[in-house]
Amino acid sequence: MGNIGVLMNNVETEEPVSMSQFEVTNKEEGGGEKKLRTIKIVFGILCFFLVAELIIYKYVMPAFSSPKVTVSGQKLYTAEEIAEKLLPMNSTNWLNFNVSQAVSILSSEPGFDNVMIEKKFPDRIYINVVEREPVAVTFVMDDGYTNPVQIDKNGVLFPVKDQSVVDSNLIPIISGLPVEHMSGGMRIPSKYRPLIEQIYKISSLGKNYFAGISEICVLPKDTGNYELALIPSQSKVKVLTDRSLNEDALKYMMVVLDIVNKLDTDVYEIDLRYGSVSCKIR
Repeated sequence: MGNIGVLMNNVETEEPVSMSQFEVTNKEEGGGEKKLRTIKIVFGILCFFLVAELIIYKYVMPAFSSPKVTVSGQKLYTAEEIAEKLLPMNSTNWLNFNVSQAVSILSSEPGFDNVMIEKKFPDRIYINVVEREPVAVTFVMDDGYTNPVQIDKNGVLFPVKDQSVVDSNLIPIISGLPVEHMSGGMRIPSKYRPLIEQIYKISSLGKNYFAGISEICVLPKDTGNYELALIPSQSKVKVLTDRSLNEDALKYMMVVLDIVNKLDTDVYEIDLRYGSVSCKIR
């Protein structure tokens, strides 16, 4: 009982809490929440402007500036040459860069076999070109001068950019093709395209069979077809053959030439047409 009496006395001696103290506490808590809410709003606004500025500087402004062009795939052409060909487009920024027009301009270049252009936001232009590979060389008249012109596997004529290709014996020289002039992307007559296809197949075999041939002469016939005359590089003997130019025909020609050279005769022409071998002597 004594302990209970002491406990009751302690409860009775505590000071009563007034309503005014509750009101002050509630006002202080309400003011703190209001300040915190204001800080969050200000912080959110600052973050919004920061993100907006980042987007403007990283994405919007580059789209209105000069595009950054990356060129790949070229061998003889330089990236600067390719970029200069697109100057007539007058594309001052990435947005007004016309991909279709750019592809059309570059595809008109005879030395390009294929052109691919990709436009990536916000300021990137990717250009990939595939240059034509020469299979043979011929000569055409241009402004009164005879100039070498390359021929690809599809019979398309295109200018020579590397003179060493003409000077080397890697690809054959063809004469007698009825090509009087050259225009961009022009092809040789369809009648002679099988010859180019045959040369391409032989060149793809891995052995340089044309190293021993100085020139392939096209000889038109009255019937409208043509035959071939092969001029060896190490001999003055001309070899007549039909239009069937293949690996076996070249091997056979080399064997016959080797035999004729060992005989040390005055043979100046070998005829391999009609399935037999005949020679003409001076």
